[in-house]
Amino acid sequence: MTRGELARLLDHSVLRPESTETDILAGADLVREWGIGFYCVQSSFVSVAAAALEGSGARVVSVVGFPHGCARSVVKVQEATLAVQDGAAEVDMVLNIGKLKSGRSQAAASEIAQVVRAVPGTPVKVILENCLLREDEKVVACRLVRDAGAAFVKTSTGFDSRGGATVADVRLMRATVGPDFGVKAAGGIRTLADAMAMLDAGANRIGTSASVAILAALSS
Repeated sequence: MTRGELARLLDHSVLRPESTETDILAGADLVREWGIGFYCVQSSFVSVAAAALEGSGARVVSVVGFPHGCARSVVKVQEATLAVQDGAAEVDMVLNIGKLKSGRSQAAASEIAQVVRAVPGTPVKVILENCLLREDEKVVACRLVRDAGAAFVKTSTGFDSRGGATVADVRLMRATVGPDFGVKAAGGIRTLADAMAMLDAGANRIGTSASVAILAALSS
């Protein structure tokens, strides 16, 4: 894989709550310089990122219900709608983990479907936060995300100290959703070896704040 090919699979992320507008603009500069395909930011900074990347070919991604997924469905729908109006080309929403773990999988699926319907034509990725789920819950979550009309399942927010992306989880997710669905690995991916391991396991998108370190490790 060439550096350019890998760059187009990266979602470069600037998501820390203390990130300033200066940080967002610096991230956009990095995305332009390295030819990165996607730039993931908080919804309040989507318009800044979109303006900074206009004409670059990079697509802005907004997180929704981030990082805990506990907001009411109507709030997630509104956040996604406003983010797309501001220039987001994709939405990464956090699953309502508590509803899933309460046995209310249909309520969790309904929320995903509401967000998908609110932003027609915009790919929706659903963050499962796998470190909080049992194996059977991961399988149920992957199936309900697929059936609710989303475009990707995503491993993690990267904000829970109990764990991020793992090769085992990516393999399980890919096996569950099938070959033609999106699988995004995110959370703790810091090196080229990390990124390649996730791609080899079945991911077709990588979320990371360490894009430069990953890409610089490829000679060209």
